Amino acid sequence: MTPDGTEKSITRSLDFGEYRGEVLSAFDDPTFIGAISRPEEIWSRPEIELLTDKRNKIGVLRNSMSLTLTRDIVVKEFSSRGITRLKSLFQDSKAARAWRGALALKEMGLGTALPAAYLEKRRHGFVERSFFFAARVSGAQEIRGLFRSLAEAELRPLLSTLAAFLSRCHDHGILHRDLSDGNILVKEGGSGSTGFFLLDTNRIRIRKKLSAYRRAKNLIRLGVPPSFQNFFLRAYFGEKRFRKTHWLWYKINKAVFTAFVSLKKKLRLRQVARRLRIQ
Repeated sequence: MTPDGTEKSITRSLDFGEYRGEVLSAFDDPTFIGAISRPEEIWSRPEIELLTDKRNKIGVLRNSMSLTLTRDIVVKEFSSRGITRLKSLFQDSKAARAWRGALALKEMGLGTALPAAYLEKRRHGFVERSFFFAARVSGAQEIRGLFRSLAEAELRPLLSTLAAFLSRCHDHGILHRDLSDGNILVKEGGSGSTGFFLLDTNRIRIRKKLSAYRRAKNLIRLGVPPSFQNFFLRAYFGEKRFRKTHWLWYKINKAVFTAFVSLKKKLRLRQVARRLRIQ
């Protein structure tokens, strides 16, 4: 246990020659270690299911941890080119950041996919390839679908529970720089409880303290239906702490962000960046 009562993760360093990284003790199993020891060959393994192959490559590896236990492991290979490759000379790889972000959430008791391991390959100081491995969250779904499909009577309690979860994350100094619908999974518990899981943990930063306005701004990427946004923000702050200036700051930043996304889509900036290989 750490001084603040959280549980410290036990990890071990990995060294496969060109690739180095770490593994969580719960996954320090010969079968799993063998499966990831040549990460570049993972995509040709028969037990891999490729989910997406865009900017980053994501798949699910069905791995036998023992004779009686099989775990679905999500594999994410981060691209390393253009600006990303240049920045890797001065920064940790995205896989290393995903690993540390996930461990931080785990140790604080906040929901995320259980991190299993990460590996990175550097040459002349630059990251060439990096991989992050995490246990698949079974029975969960992206929150974006629920925002669109739930009736008001069901959406309000979901938003209240989500607001409490995100407020707790911010209380711990967790700042997710892409807190969007696709990076939050929802899982219903057997007793009617709702669990939330943050993904894309390479975008997590930990701060000593987050101001109320920084907290409000961090919520603008979420696709909360417009008619429920005021309700959601009030649930997040609580009626005693909620101020009209919080709502105004949220609305201004939400409008700016929405306009920026619309312009970026209109100019097809992401596609241009990929063609120029700068992203």
